[in-house]
Amino acid sequence: MKHSKHTALARPALGRFGRNEWAIVGTHCSAIRHLSGQLIAALNDRFRCAYVDADHSEETVLPGMLASGARAEYTDAIGSHRLQVHADWNQHQFRQVFNEADLILVNGNHHQAARQIVVIDPAKENSLRKRLAQLSDVRLILLADKAVPPFGFLAEAIPNWHDIPQLLLSDTTGILAFFEEAMQQSIPLLNGLVLAGGHSLRMGRDKGAMDWHGKPQREYVADLLAPLCAETFISCRAGQETALQSAYPALPDTFADLGPYGAILSAFRHAPDRAWLVVACDLPLLDAATLDFLLNNRRPLHTATAFESPFDQMPEPLITIWEPKSYAVLLSFLAQGYSCPRKVLLNSDAQILKAESPEKLTNVNTPEEAAQIRTGV
Repeated sequence: MKHSKHTALARPALGRFGRNEWAIVGTHCSAIRHLSGQLIAALNDRFRCAYVDADHSEETVLPGMLASGARAEYTDAIGSHRLQVHADWNQHQFRQVFNEADLILVNGNHHQAARQIVVIDPAKENSLRKRLAQLSDVRLILLADKAVPPFGFLAEAIPNWHDIPQLLLSDTTGILAFFEEAMQQSIPLLNGLVLAGGHSLRMGRDKGAMDWHGKPQREYVADLLAPLCAETFISCRAGQETALQSAYPALPDTFADLGPYGAILSAFRHAPDRAWLVVACDLPLLDAATLDFLLNNRRPLHTATAFESPFDQMPEPLITIWEPKSYAVLLSFLAQGYSCPRKVLLNSDAQILKAESPEKLTNVNTPEEAAQIRTGV
């Protein structure tokens, strides 16, 4: 067997800056900036947009405290925040900065991106020729003039160029419609995760095996999730897989001793580009209508979509849709010494919902609580 020093991890589909980045290349920087501004203005009420460019000034003097030797200078500008850094950033640092951006538009004359929009502009033909190596995934061709066909060298570099949509650069409405569709297609698929790996110390027996509906509760919850999700898993402790005896695949914790937090991270480690509908196995009153309400009010552009707990008015993290962008957020909190998923919801842009039937969110942790619930089940 071939020896490897590193664990083979599933990597999220990230570009240089983030998940959904688009380089516009082939025309003047001013035209790229103008088009980007039009798109951002039209989309910013629904999507968190970002823009990447280069400073065209020839000024070489470092600004502010950077000139004195500071590595970074942060300024609270009241209506915005400004961070200037004197360091060479790489893609790993860029990805942290742009993690929560839903759409990143990039000036392709200066930076590369995973997807490209090529402008056919005779005035920048030579510039585009120099950037053919950057054209790895062209999704749209824009014509600066409808009388100008794609350059011959471009047709050679992109064999399927005739299958790529073509619009006029001046057709802002058509370009916007293209991005509207692209944003819809970028919504992550949803996986389901039943949390059943706890020790159930307060209950004194396995909560996932308790029979509330004619079957083990973990199976009941998984059956609720299955019609809503692309794949459904039962989370468990490492070594607990064979004891589950479930029709659903087990997903053992790879982040040990972190409770539900570790289970959520383990799910993202397994499939980092999926959103995860995470539900605890100690919710005996949970029904399909409650889950339907959660999904119908899902906000894929937020870190997560969760219910407000009717018992303490705090976010309920264990019946929550965690979006792929939350993976990096969860890891960053862990690096700071926190392993509470509720704290992540409280300190991120999670969408918090009020349940239509709050009693459905009742969780049961002790025999006394179970006895109270059984009188009404």
